[in-house]
Amino acid sequence: MIELGKYQDMEIRRLVDFGAYLVCPGESDEVLIPGRYLPEGARVGDSINVFVYNDSEDRLVATTERPYATVGQFAYLEVNAVNDVGAFLDWGLPKDLLVPFNEQKIRMKRGGIYLVYIYVDDTSERIVASAKIDKFLGNVLPQYRRGQKVSALVIAQTDIGYKVIVDNLHKGIIYSNEIYRPIEIEENLAAYVKRVRDDGKIDLTLSDKAVRRQSLLADKILKYLSDNDATAVSDKLSPEMVEMLFACSKKDFKKAIGHLYRDRKISIGDDGVIKPA
Repeated sequence: MIELGKYQDMEIRRLVDFGAYLVCPGESDEVLIPGRYLPEGARVGDSINVFVYNDSEDRLVATTERPYATVGQFAYLEVNAVNDVGAFLDWGLPKDLLVPFNEQKIRMKRGGIYLVYIYVDDTSERIVASAKIDKFLGNVLPQYRRGQKVSALVIAQTDIGYKVIVDNLHKGIIYSNEIYRPIEIEENLAAYVKRVRDDGKIDLTLSDKAVRRQSLLADKILKYLSDNDATAVSDKLSPEMVEMLFACSKKDFKKAIGHLYRDRKISIGDDGVIKPA
C-alpha cells in the first residue's frame, strides 16, 4: 500500500526516459520517481527507499530527498510565501507545504517560523500542516515504563521548566531541576520518562541515572515487603530506619513508594503501613 507522506521501500517496475515507475511489492498502483532521484545503475526489480508526496499538480510522486518532517510529526518550519489559500512552508522538498488559513492559530507571515503538525487531509487527500497543535496531542493513552527513552521536542518555557511534545503524541514537561545543560525552543532531545500523570501528561528527565537508581530502590522495597510480611514498613519510618533497611535517604524512599503506589504495586493503609498490592 502506498503511504502518502511516509518513507517506504518500493520496487522499480519499469524504466522510462524521464525516470521510473515504482510499485509496492505485490501491488499494481504505480508512482513516478523522476530520473534525477534514481540511483546510478538502477534496474527493474531494484528496491528503493523513497518518500511519497503530492507534486505541484497534486499527482503522487516519489523522491529520495528527505523532508524536514513527515506525516504524523511536529516540526518548526519557515514560511516561504502567503497567498489567498494559506501559508506555504519550506519542508525541504520542491513543493512547499500548505497551512490553510483555518489551520492557523494566528495569521502566518512570510519569513516566520511556526510549530506545525503534518497530516493527510481526508477531504483533499493532500499532505497539509496545522498550527492548531493541541488537537493532535493526547489522543492516545501513554504506555511508558519509568526510565524509558523518548524523543522530546521543546516548544515552550514556563516558570517551572519546559513544555515538550513526546514522541509526536503526548504533552510532557521537563522541570528546571531536571535540566543540567542549556536547552532551546525547537530543540529535539533524548529524554527519559519519570512519571506518567493521571491527566496523560508525562514528566521527563534528561538523565536516566536518577530514574534507574529510583527503579532499583523501588524493586528493593518490593522485595523487602515480600520477604518480610511480619515486619511493618511505614511511610512514617525514621530517616535512620530507612537508611538501615534500604541504604537510602528518606526523600528517595518517599519518592520510590510514591511511584510504587501510583503503579498500584503497593497499598498504603490509613496508619501509613505499606503492603504489596
